[in-house]
Amino acid sequence: MTNVKTVGVAGAGTMGTGIAIVAPRAGFKTVVFDGKEGAAIRAKAQAEAFFRKSVERGKLAAEKLPAILDSWHNTTRLEDLSQCDVIVEAVFEDLSVKHNLFGALDRVCSPATLFASNTSTISITEIAGGSGRPDRFVGMHFCLPAQLMKLVEMSPGLTTSEESFTAAWEFCKALGQTPVRTQDTPGFVLNYFLIPFHNDAIRLVEQGVAAPADIDKAIKTALGYPMGPMELLDLVGMDTQRLLCEAMHGLTHEPRAACPALVKRMIAAGHLGKKTGRGFHVYKDTKAFGA
Repeated sequence: MTNVKTVGVAGAGTMGTGIAIVAPRAGFKTVVFDGKEGAAIRAKAQAEAFFRKSVERGKLAAEKLPAILDSWHNTTRLEDLSQCDVIVEAVFEDLSVKHNLFGALDRVCSPATLFASNTSTISITEIAGGSGRPDRFVGMHFCLPAQLMKLVEMSPGLTTSEESFTAAWEFCKALGQTPVRTQDTPGFVLNYFLIPFHNDAIRLVEQGVAAPADIDKAIKTALGYPMGPMELLDLVGMDTQRLLCEAMHGLTHEPRAACPALVKRMIAAGHLGKKTGRGFHVYKDTKAFGA
């Protein structure tokens, strides 16, 4: 059980949109914040398209849709998160950006509000150090796309209280997700493998070993993955992949984690992935995955 009634999601990008879909679907009032004008509005439009597609596919009862949409609230004002019981941050993988956000949230939120970060590479303890409430801070790394994938890597920082971690764990289960406890180490479980793996796939394209579509086909056919590495990279976004690489490589100095040159060239060309209509593949629309 959980005492959480209202959930805040800070950041309305690909990851934030997915997390924001999960929360109202589970019955929580959800406040989606993004300081960029129009970002949260676009996120809700993508979420609505996803929910309607879920109804068409028989995954969601049609009579539940109005209540789900009514429980989603957009804002560009940080103060509107003040009544949230839990706030999940899903902004850029940059420690100073996260510190600034959580520092501001600490000033407007109740001392009882639980803070969580969706970071996949930056130390939970380090982020918590700038939050003003390190004892009430946890890592909640949702697996992309969050609206379809159940896994959440739950990580306590060195100063996280056991009471806070237990509350976050129960909240995760109330969302309908599957929590796994990990230590506060770079990449946790998934990205410890995925970042080097994805970079290896990118380097296969760089070296002309195989085309992106053939790499995806090989991985899905032989390993049984539901999505190929190039498809997942397009969903993550080249800009995010670069930040992930820089954070992971900076912490571990693992050569395979270093950002491939092709990623930087694709960013320069505006080929960020699904959100721009072109990455390793070309897309007809920029809707959220599953919409």
